[in-house]
Amino acid sequence: MSRKKSIAMLLAGGQGSRLGSLTRHIAKPAVPFGGKYRIIDFTLSNCVNSGIDTVGVLTQYKPLELNDYIGNGQPWGLDRNRGGVHILQPYTKINSKSWYEGTANAIFQNIKFIERYNPGYVVILSGDHIYKMDYSKLVNFHEEHEADCTIAVIDVSWEEATRFGILSTDAEGRITEFEEKPKKPKSTKASMGVYVFSWDVLKKYLTEDDKSEKSAHDFGKNVIPAMLKDNKRLYAWEFSGYWKDVGTTESLWEANMDMLNPACGLYSDDDDLRIYARNYEGPPTYVAEGAELSESIITKGCNVAGYVHSSVVSSDCVIEAGAQVISSVLLPGVTVKKGATVQYAIVGQGAVIEEGAMVGKKPSPDESLEITVIPEHKKITGTVV
Repeated sequence: MSRKKSIAMLLAGGQGSRLGSLTRHIAKPAVPFGGKYRIIDFTLSNCVNSGIDTVGVLTQYKPLELNDYIGNGQPWGLDRNRGGVHILQPYTKINSKSWYEGTANAIFQNIKFIERYNPGYVVILSGDHIYKMDYSKLVNFHEEHEADCTIAVIDVSWEEATRFGILSTDAEGRITEFEEKPKKPKSTKASMGVYVFSWDVLKKYLTEDDKSEKSAHDFGKNVIPAMLKDNKRLYAWEFSGYWKDVGTTESLWEANMDMLNPACGLYSDDDDLRIYARNYEGPPTYVAEGAELSESIITKGCNVAGYVHSSVVSSDCVIEAGAQVISSVLLPGVTVKKGATVQYAIVGQGAVIEEGAMVGKKPSPDESLEITVIPEHKKITGTVV
């Protein structure tokens, strides 16, 4: 069997507990985003745009909707006879059965899948980030530096640094220190959770890590520190484009609001970086006489008669006359009835905001941002903030 230069392993099994009710019934990568997408669309599209045609998607938490959405990979050009997209879930083995017990363990449990393609390099990705990236540039950098591991990094603020894996480098970009979510970070170079490993090296370290009963079987906590300890060649590749970890309701809301800015970095005339999604088959959107729309995204199948400002409205939403939607995200199938107001909120799929109800509130200048989240299929009366 011919050898693949690179394949991708996409970690998509996280519960996303910080997204609350939005991930009660679906995995985080399947959460709708930006009106027409799911979060996972960005990583899958990046793979195809980078020339990576073999992608293993590792699912675990409530995978049904995510599995159904990915299907045979056709929307992303991943419906191939050799390679393509593969859903990889935990499975029972002789004398043992277990869930994925960490990011490294998830890859370890799928060594047989990787070996089918005998790749030179394995690109490890997360399915819950919003960004555009050409991974081929990262792989080429890895090759040129004869690296064992290359980590894509982005500069963050000192306040944000405690949330990420933080690394230090020498003048040539070689990593000298790495610490996962440090209380006192030494730099602002944050891991994006995008790694390239030389496969022969990664396989060795995954196998050794699996034997350790003390390990959390995590790349950031165990595998990368072990490689550094052994003086392996680890390099940082700096990324300067748009990137957002949408692990909280506030960051998910912010990323949706960023979509309203054509200069945010997610829009591009470059077809090589297009984001693909499974097409929604529905009628065109209807905007009634008297409706007021400004600085908003309105997706297919909507019926809008009310006031919409600075908001992202997904498919099949109804906004009745006299209703107001301000600085909010409506997921598919939401109804906002007349006289209702929704502001600074994310409203779950199929929810109904009843007549005269009030959802969310505008934060005052001295208040931190708090986004109101309405669970899917919930009927709201009265006031919810």
